[in-house]
Amino acid sequence: MLLKTFGWSFAVTALGLVAAVFYGGWTAFGIVAILSILEISLSFDNAVVNAGILKKMNAFWQKIFLTIGILIAVFGMRLVFPVVIVAISAQLGPIEAVDLALNNKDRYQELVTDAHPSIAAFGGMFLLMIFLDFIFEDRDIKWLAWLERPLAKLGKVDMLSVCIALVVLLVSAITFGAHAHQHGGAHADKAETVLLAGIAGLITYMIVGGLSGYFEDKLEEEEEREHEEEEAAERAGKPKSAVKLAGKAAFFMFLYLEVLDASFSFDGVIGAFAVTNDIVLMALGLGIGAMYVRSLTVYLVRQGTLDDYVYLEHGAHYAIGALAIILLVTIQYQIHEIITGLVGVVLIAWSFWSSVRRNRAIAAAGGDGDQEKAEVSSGV
Repeated sequence: MLLKTFGWSFAVTALGLVAAVFYGGWTAFGIVAILSILEISLSFDNAVVNAGILKKMNAFWQKIFLTIGILIAVFGMRLVFPVVIVAISAQLGPIEAVDLALNNKDRYQELVTDAHPSIAAFGGMFLLMIFLDFIFEDRDIKWLAWLERPLAKLGKVDMLSVCIALVVLLVSAITFGAHAHQHGGAHADKAETVLLAGIAGLITYMIVGGLSGYFEDKLEEEEEREHEEEEAAERAGKPKSAVKLAGKAAFFMFLYLEVLDASFSFDGVIGAFAVTNDIVLMALGLGIGAMYVRSLTVYLVRQGTLDDYVYLEHGAHYAIGALAIILLVTIQYQIHEIITGLVGVVLIAWSFWSSVRRNRAIAAAGGDGDQEKAEVSSGV
């Protein structure tokens, strides 16, 4: 079962790591491995969400999501999107950007370094909004309860996450942007660039979130209508329809899943810029990670066992928050790739272990599902 579900992912991993060694030696191997783990850790909650929605869809739309969807996810967001970011920020054509990345790495590195403040500000703000919206939401399940309870109360203030993000952007522009990257001995004032790129990141997040909310509302309307039709048919003595969430409803669900997947892939792609500026290594690492996310989605649909690890979503979002801060700091200061890559891994591992301890505490309490007792017993 495991080999059947993850077989393609294992094959892509082997090919990707071998290609990395041929491309840049063992250093490239390490970077690709870190990027793969980073993408998996950041997108684990995406797999959980995808699986919950995918279960409601019929077999045809499940296949569409796992075939066309994987093409959009791997080739669209993980391969094309980094090229677009570099092309826009460095004011190059996409073909020229790819050509430079492959054939003139020194010039490409120079262009990416010059463009890094805008890339970091854009990505940092997008990631920060994902993190803030998560921690300010009042959730039934809390991981670090001592921190999340007061933050959930603060989250009742309208637009608080946007206000905090804008304050962080302003501080970053003043403290980091004004002193970012002295190139060729000349002082480069990047404050305006950082501000504009950060606002663009904020707008992008709000557009993606708005589209996701729109499709989600459409799905809820369709589900409610179908439920009413089934009840009416039952009252009339007619048999219930066996087809669920096909047609228009499934199409909206597919669109919603793609928007959701795109929003999650932003953090992986943007986070990858904090690890490496090499577009080939980025594509290899993120492509491997994206394959595992899809395999995890299939595994969750077929087994559903990993849903028990309830703190993993929290760990992923704390990793996103850490990456946001790291990206903003890298506007001025260099941070080693190993530190950046391992932050997400450590937080995911911690949240996984906390989930295991919580499950054990619930089992020890007689399986009554008392969350408060479980949180105390698991030390969170």
